Amino acid sequence: MAAPDGTLNCEDFSMFQEGLKVMRTIDDRIVHALNTTVPTVSFSGKVDATQTCKELYESLMKAHLSRDKAIKACIAQKSDVVAKLREERGNDSENLKLIKQLRKEQTNVSEKS
Repeated sequence: MAAPDGTLNCEDFSMFQEGLKVMRTIDDRIVHALNTTVPTVSFSGKVDATQTCKELYESLMKAHLSRDKAIKACIAQKSDVVAKLREERGNDSENLKLIKQLRKEQTNVSEKS
């Protein structure tokens, strides 16, 4: 799940996916957000449409940047793990446990990118 600071747990891929799903909530509810942000004719004098649209845009951009940052951070983290495992495999190419772990991590990186 997403941590309070917006980072995601990269160790467990299913948890990573669940965290991204939570972070996508604003995207999934965009129609509702537009309907409640853009005033109807009867409310146009009471609400500053430009300001409310600007705030909606800023919240969307913040959500997209946060999600993008989390994805890139996890890819970088997993890529580092893969590089380390490749180096270890170079030193011990017969270690089946190591080879399996490397394949697992490579699969995680390719699923995230």
